[in-house]
Amino acid sequence: MNDDRKYLVYHGLLLPKETHNEDSLMYAAELQIRDDDIFVLTYPKSGTTWMQEILPLLLNGGDLTPVETIPNWDRVPWLEETRAALVLKNQTLPRAMVSHLPYNLMPRTFFTSKAKVIYITRNPKDVVVSSFYFHKMASFLDDPGTFDEFLDKFLSGQVLFGKWTDHVKSWRNTDLGDRILYINYEDLVKDLTGALCKISQFLGRKHTPEILQKVAMHCSFSNMKNNSMSNYSLVPQDIMDRSKSSFMRKGIVGDWKNHFSPEQEEKFTTILKEEMKGTSFKLD
Repeated sequence: MNDDRKYLVYHGLLLPKETHNEDSLMYAAELQIRDDDIFVLTYPKSGTTWMQEILPLLLNGGDLTPVETIPNWDRVPWLEETRAALVLKNQTLPRAMVSHLPYNLMPRTFFTSKAKVIYITRNPKDVVVSSFYFHKMASFLDDPGTFDEFLDKFLSGQVLFGKWTDHVKSWRNTDLGDRILYINYEDLVKDLTGALCKISQFLGRKHTPEILQKVAMHCSFSNMKNNSMSNYSLVPQDIMDRSKSSFMRKGIVGDWKNHFSPEQEEKFTTILKEEMKGTSFKLD
């Protein structure tokens, strides 16, 4: 059972009280969305921190100043978290935000705006492994228990922001047309420069190959892991215990193979394929 001292329930979804409250959720729901706003939408542990590094660099022509001087939660704030109201009022335009909200819970004015969305999808097997370790180190979340126990909670949606399948389906079944760009986490790992080029074009930016290479080099996993503005080392130890796990752990594809038993992998794949049946989305 989840600890109600740590979580609040918002439209059936579990959110941590450490970073969310009723006021922040009301602020998100009523935020006046601008046509030039840019959102990165993800299910937790799917590459959000990476995009908080990438977006400012693509929007300012590769200038490293913001990513070297401003914590990621203030340079690209979370729409639904408590700091949003403080940060967004001072943010330069265009505003860039990240969110874990499903499609139907976006701000009311989002649906009639021209705001753009970059939706990042990651192999859910790697998502659950990353989430398992995050629960180990974050004191504001429940202890995950054994990996097998956490796997059951993940499949039943008793984790942050509910079921992975529900989240992915909500953002695949939209009428956003060319306002949304779908990117796979695995594509970022395989060819970061190519992915940056695609994102840049989607944002209407024209960058030279040299700038894209510069951004790709800065946004490598090793550089980000050593950047105190990005690796959450500024967060107090009693909130994120880095002796249990680093926030930026491996950043690789396929780490799930080191954690899933054959039985767990079969069960996981069977359930997710059944829940994604009838959609155009294909599990890797």
